[in-house]
Amino acid sequence: MISVYTVMLFAGAVSAALVAGIFYAFSSFVMPALGRVPDEQGRGAMNAINVAVYTPSFMILFIGTALLSAVLAVWSLFSIENLASQLVLVGSLLYIVGCFGVTIAFNVPLNRRLAEADAGSGDALWRRFLREWTIWNTVRTIAAGLGSALFILALVLGYGRATAIM
Repeated sequence: MISVYTVMLFAGAVSAALVAGIFYAFSSFVMPALGRVPDEQGRGAMNAINVAVYTPSFMILFIGTALLSAVLAVWSLFSIENLASQLVLVGSLLYIVGCFGVTIAFNVPLNRRLAEADAGSGDALWRRFLREWTIWNTVRTIAAGLGSALFILALVLGYGRATAIM
């Protein structure tokens, strides 16, 4: 029988991987493409993306994975001596801090500054934005990807069967 925890851990692995994939696309080709068009067009496109991202499909995935990671982290504490539990805790923290936290602390403020800048603020703002935003986006890509990998490793080690509470 599959435990509720196993299902949650599987969902966490899949959802963190999906978020990592979305962010990977931005670091690998969306941002470089925006950097190749005239600055005003790139800034306009990025501002449009930053408005369009607030959809239920993305926000449920992004925030839902953070909430699910928090539940998994707390649940892992009940058997923290178990290697699989430790992997779940680290994977959860990677997503919560390295992906969700980095987004709130760095990417969102950069997005807001870009949106508030007037059109005449020059190429330097846009070029700095491209560089800084992509660096932080890559951090959250790696964090979400590693979090997913640790969730998968915990599943392979049989965490859901070994520590099922429900």
